[in-house]
Amino acid sequence: MSQQHSAAPAPTPTTDAAVATVARRADWWRDAVIYQVYPRSFADSNGDGMGDLEGIRSRLPYLRDLGVDAVWLSPFYASPQADAGYDVADYRAVDPMFGTLLDADALIRDARGLGLRIIVDLVPNHSSDQHEWFKRALAEGPGSPSRDRYHFRPGKGADGELPPNDWESIFGGPAWTRVTEPDGTPGEWYLHLFAPEQPDFNWEHPAVGDEFRSILRFWLDMGVDGFRIDVAHGMVKAEGLPDLGGHEQLKLLGNDVMPFFDQDGVHDIYRQWRLILDEYSGERIFVAEAWTPTVERTANYVRPDELHQAFNFQYLGTHWDAEELRAVIDRTLDAMRPVGAPATWVLSNHDVTRHATRFANPAGLGTQIRLAGDRELGLRRARAATLLMLALPGSAYVYQGEELGLPDVVDLPDEVRQDP
Repeated sequence: MSQQHSAAPAPTPTTDAAVATVARRADWWRDAVIYQVYPRSFADSNGDGMGDLEGIRSRLPYLRDLGVDAVWLSPFYASPQADAGYDVADYRAVDPMFGTLLDADALIRDARGLGLRIIVDLVPNHSSDQHEWFKRALAEGPGSPSRDRYHFRPGKGADGELPPNDWESIFGGPAWTRVTEPDGTPGEWYLHLFAPEQPDFNWEHPAVGDEFRSILRFWLDMGVDGFRIDVAHGMVKAEGLPDLGGHEQLKLLGNDVMPFFDQDGVHDIYRQWRLILDEYSGERIFVAEAWTPTVERTANYVRPDELHQAFNFQYLGTHWDAEELRAVIDRTLDAMRPVGAPATWVLSNHDVTRHATRFANPAGLGTQIRLAGDRELGLRRARAATLLMLALPGSAYVYQGEELGLPDVVDLPDEVRQDP
């Protein structure tokens, strides 16, 4: 399934020579097909109704035979699961629902033996509110060094009853939650750009950078081949946390540089990370989930001394229209050329409705819809879109089940949906 080859090559036997060839290809990621696995729903090995690492491991030969080059695993870390694992309580532990560190080690080793690479998710913008650092910050109270690792601020108003600024959460409502202090009184507020259970780290604090450099080394030493960086455009906030001056801020996302997203300071972090990655053999890579106003700003993340790839969300959001597709393809290639990075192409992932369903509906409904539409039309368009994507120069990302033309289930009632 490598780019510009047929979508379903014949199964290839695993040989030491084949694996060695994969290992030697220094630029493997420039035309790779990378398959995203959402551990919760991919393969259940023990019958408890939840996918797990052993289930993924058992399906690695299928993915090898499919012809993908690498497998990206969405978070499997220890987590209360307030946001399907993107609220991490321990970055060096596997959540028991998925298995153990030994299971992770076996999965990585088996993948290597099959000539597959493993990319893991990294969530550096925020932690879980059950992370030891945050629990300590709450217990130690205002002014403690532990609170400096997050964004704690006194509130506005006569009694501090108003949030420190007008930022809104991506999940709706204020981006601030007020805590009850150890003495039982209403106290400071903390910043969470997503759920209240996901407090944002303060990347101005040196301990945060030190911790994540250590986390990178932990997983690199385990043998992973790279990291997909969640909210790679986050982390750094504008100095003074200035007000945005209005509501319905979500409508601004993707159209302008926000004081909490796509700040220039993130690039200093990635230059430090790249130095670590380059210490390791085997051409490990970074992939950015960076929602930016333009593909030109996305290109800033993949300059030669920063990250290797960035998701092309402008392409994902393009309507089923030949001229519009041509325009975004040309603009993407033009933007990546000056920085020497490959373009990436993606049609579906865990955050959007599958494109077999999106293309079954009229244009203009967005990327998160719950309408079945014309299933036959959607499948035809999805096949054509995938064929085009795999023919484009660069690297492609395939979401689990996409090779089967799977549509979304759109008639589940909210009370049975576990993923927000």
